[in-house]
Amino acid sequence: MFVVLLGLPGAGKGTQAARLKKDLGLAHVTTGDLFRQNIAAETELGRKAKPYYDAGELVPNDLTIGMLLERIHQPDCASGCMFDGYPRNMEQTVALDQALAAAGKQIDRVVYVEVAEDELVRRLSGRWLCPRCAAIYHDLSAPPAKAGVCDKCGSELTQRSDDKPDIVRNRLKVNIENMQSLLDHYAGQDKLTTVDGGRDPEAVAADLRKALEG
Repeated sequence: MFVVLLGLPGAGKGTQAARLKKDLGLAHVTTGDLFRQNIAAETELGRKAKPYYDAGELVPNDLTIGMLLERIHQPDCASGCMFDGYPRNMEQTVALDQALAAAGKQIDRVVYVEVAEDELVRRLSGRWLCPRCAAIYHDLSAPPAKAGVCDKCGSELTQRSDDKPDIVRNRLKVNIENMQSLLDHYAGQDKLTTVDGGRDPEAVAADLRKALEG
C-alpha cells in the first residue's frame, strides 16, 4: 500500500507518520531525508541535487522522482510506504503518478490531516528562542516557567521573524493554494480521506489508522 500523507505546515504530519510507521509497519519516506542521504553518500542524484538543496531552491522533479523510485525499491518498502512532504503541487503530483505507473505501482490512499488556519498560526508562531544559551520554547508544548524569560539563564526570549503570526499567515497562503489542487486531484480519483487534525494527537492517530486499515 502506497500512501500520501498530506497536511499544511504545523498540522502534525511528522508526529503522526512516526506513529503509523510503528503501528502499521509502513516505511516513512520524506524528500528531506532523501536529499540529505543522497547528498551525504555523494550519489549521482545527490551530486546533481546538492546545488539546489544548498541554495534552498526547489529540487527539479526528475531528480526527486529518481530518488523516490530508488527508495521504494528498498526492502523496507516491499509492503508499501508513506510519502510525506511530496507531492507539494500538481506538477509533482502528476510526475509521481506517472513514475509509479511506469513501475507498475500507484498511490492507493491519500489522507489529509486538516487543521484550521488559525490553529496552524497558533502552533507555528508559538516558538521562542533564547539568544544567549539557544534554548527553544513553545507556547503550547514547552512553555517557559515565566513568560518571555529563559528557564536556564534568565535571558529575555526572542522570536524569529519568520515565526511571527503575519509572516506565518503569508507562508500558509501559498501552501493552502497548492494544497487545494492536490485535494481535488485525489478526491477525483476517490482516494482521499480527510482527518480532523485539530484534536488530541491520540484521537488523530486512531482516525488515521482507521482510514488506512479500512
